[in-house]
Amino acid sequence: MIRINLLAVERERAKKKSAAVFGTTSQKMTAGCGLIVILTLAFVGWRYWALGRDSARLDAEISASQQETARLHSVIQQVQQFEQRKAQLQQRVVLIEQLRKDQTGPVHMLDEVSRALPPMLWLTELRQVDNSVLIDGRCTAITSLSEFVGNLEASGYFKRSIEIVSTVTEPMAQPPGELVKFQIKAQFQQPGQGAKPATAGPKVGG
Repeated sequence: MIRINLLAVERERAKKKSAAVFGTTSQKMTAGCGLIVILTLAFVGWRYWALGRDSARLDAEISASQQETARLHSVIQQVQQFEQRKAQLQQRVVLIEQLRKDQTGPVHMLDEVSRALPPMLWLTELRQVDNSVLIDGRCTAITSLSEFVGNLEASGYFKRSIEIVSTVTEPMAQPPGELVKFQIKAQFQQPGQGAKPATAGPKVGG
């Protein structure tokens, strides 16, 4: 009679099946771990590349900003130099205009005094004291002096009213008669600087 040990065969099959399942699981775990490592390395590599790219971009922006700052600083310096130059030129223009006015003032004054002279009146001295002009002269009649003062006031170059400081009568030998020695005081001004119309006649002093 032949006996077949089926139990031993089943046990052997179970061992082989168990070994196969265990091997498959180990392989899966190994593959999973390898995949995780690969993905981790890929992420780290990508992150390193992204950070490097961002760093390069930031370096380029910083360099561009520094160049722009340097350019703007140069422009600001040029503007400041321009403003300084402009201020200097303006000061020169003001000075030149002032000198021109100072030069033309006496010329206009002498011209207007010459135009205002009536017949039979002449001047002996003209001098400036502070802001006033003292004019000395002689005439043959007091009416000529009044006309002279009126002409000066009407010219617009002298402030009203012009003061007659003094009048002295002197004898004249040839032809016989009298001369009036006078001194007047006036203030010269450019036309349009607030000349006011006279409210009274010339003041005559002895």
